[in-house]
Amino acid sequence: MSPLRVAIVGFGKIARDQHVPAIATTEGVELVAIASRNASLPGVPHAATLDELLHDGPEIDAVALCTPPQVRHAQAAMALAAGKHVMLEKPPGATVAEITPLVTAARAAQRTLFATWHSRFASAVDPARQLLAGRKVISVKITWKEDVRVWHPGQAWIFEAGGLGVFDPGINALSILTRILPQPLFVTSADLAFPANRDAPIAANLALSDAEGLKITAELDFLQTGPQSWDIDLDTNGGPVTLSMGGARLRAGGAQLVDAADAEYAGLYRRFRELTATGESDVDLAPMQLVADAFLLGRRRTVEPFEDVP
Repeated sequence: MSPLRVAIVGFGKIARDQHVPAIATTEGVELVAIASRNASLPGVPHAATLDELLHDGPEIDAVALCTPPQVRHAQAAMALAAGKHVMLEKPPGATVAEITPLVTAARAAQRTLFATWHSRFASAVDPARQLLAGRKVISVKITWKEDVRVWHPGQAWIFEAGGLGVFDPGINALSILTRILPQPLFVTSADLAFPANRDAPIAANLALSDAEGLKITAELDFLQTGPQSWDIDLDTNGGPVTLSMGGARLRAGGAQLVDAADAEYAGLYRRFRELTATGESDVDLAPMQLVADAFLLGRRRTVEPFEDVP
């Protein structure tokens, strides 16, 4: 079988740190081009825009869209119209509704649309799902706190409308939660802290539930200095269960069950390769819907302005 020839569109920190090495170590996937106005990779053909790449670049089978979510819909539609498979970095777009026409376009073109949730591919997530399948979950506490200046330096788009703010990392926790729990979840309340000079929140506290009244709380913060916190603590009828380090570690019954190196993006590309072999799509919008509902229900508080350089 011929390798899947992939072009990365948007070449920022995540593309460099995660997508490039994942492609390099995934059998049957090959990086053949970069499209970016501001960055390139030595030895890899480069175009300034996706349009230029599609018209004048090397032959490709698929694009991985790593651009800000505000522009992803138009790029995905262009790539699908050109007969290319499309991988969407998370979140899949700036809104929930804009993804549905892309699903329709992918089906019509018999091409794959893959809305990725990389945290679901963390090493401990599926083991946690299997463990919880035999237990009753009593309550859940999410603590997802990181330093935006470390992980998104100079990326002003993340605090613009459609950029999600603290929900850019926070949606990772929600993607894990909607994977490991068996019933659909919904937001019951939200408190959102907006810097006075920004259009997206820098912190949030959420309450969620399911049809059986499960109590779920989430504390999200984009100003955490020192050790970073990416933890999901579950109280179950079989004792406490903890997913930590963004889903890389699983602890239950006083024992460390999983403690593995980061393999999330390699898992994404293996899945993308599987999907493109048949033209099947994989688009789960549950995490995005929870974020949208948090914005709908959220009580907005204005806090001090945020500057990228403290």
